[in-house]
Amino acid sequence: MTTLAALVTVYHRIVPEELSEALESLAAQTRPADEIVIVEDGPVGDRLRAVIDAFVDKRPEARTVVLARNQGSGPASAAGMATITSTFVARLDADDIAAADRFARQLDWFAAHPELDVLGTSVTELNNAAVRAGASLEEAAGKVRALPEHHDAITRYLRINSPVNHPSVMMRTAAVVEAGGYRDVHHMEDYDLWARLLAGGARFHNLSEPLTYFRVSPEQFARRTGKGMFAAERQMQRNLVSYGLISRPRAVVNLVVRTAYRLLPAGLLTHVYGRLFHR
Repeated sequence: MTTLAALVTVYHRIVPEELSEALESLAAQTRPADEIVIVEDGPVGDRLRAVIDAFVDKRPEARTVVLARNQGSGPASAAGMATITSTFVARLDADDIAAADRFARQLDWFAAHPELDVLGTSVTELNNAAVRAGASLEEAAGKVRALPEHHDAITRYLRINSPVNHPSVMMRTAAVVEAGGYRDVHHMEDYDLWARLLAGGARFHNLSEPLTYFRVSPEQFARRTGKGMFAAERQMQRNLVSYGLISRPRAVVNLVVRTAYRLLPAGLLTHVYGRLFHR
């Protein structure tokens, strides 16, 4: 029988109300997960602890994995994956919201396409300021962030950018394990995983339907353009070369282009982001 785990990692900067909304969206799935694994990436504080404890107390399928210190998304995800035995694993960021039929739709697609290993979806960007001010999901919904749908296009796109919206993804657990699982690649642990999966022959698809609400805020752009990102970009390009996915000259071009993109002024960066990803 097909089984499904949902994996969420939490660290101390997550807003408790947003975590509560994320977890409740998992509980509201028309096809619920058989396991819900919540990884506490280091001490999370009393308010987040209260949200997690309240959820686990009322959901017998939910459990926690507690890390003594903050290690980052890659190691935290790896710690959670190490406890999962379900056929499939679905990801959700601790501040995002899954549409109620997301898991059912993705599992139906896997059943109809058994050759697939990774299935993402488009995501609806959610105006976080509007949500905090009391707007409904429909009122706060913004543009749709879409990525290439079919495997060949995903393979080409991976050579320059991450080809799957990570908070939307569902994956075959065995394929993730075979590829080596999540690793500690600063802000790019998902991109690195997709690269190793593709290099190993895994099959990908992205659904065009937006089945996850993805919070957007100025802080997110700041994190993606902040200290340490050049070193992360350089390491990711080295990884792509070592996996046999791009050449060294292409890696240099990628590094220049991606670094230049991150150095754009905030207003121009937002505009270019919209041109690249919105539909």
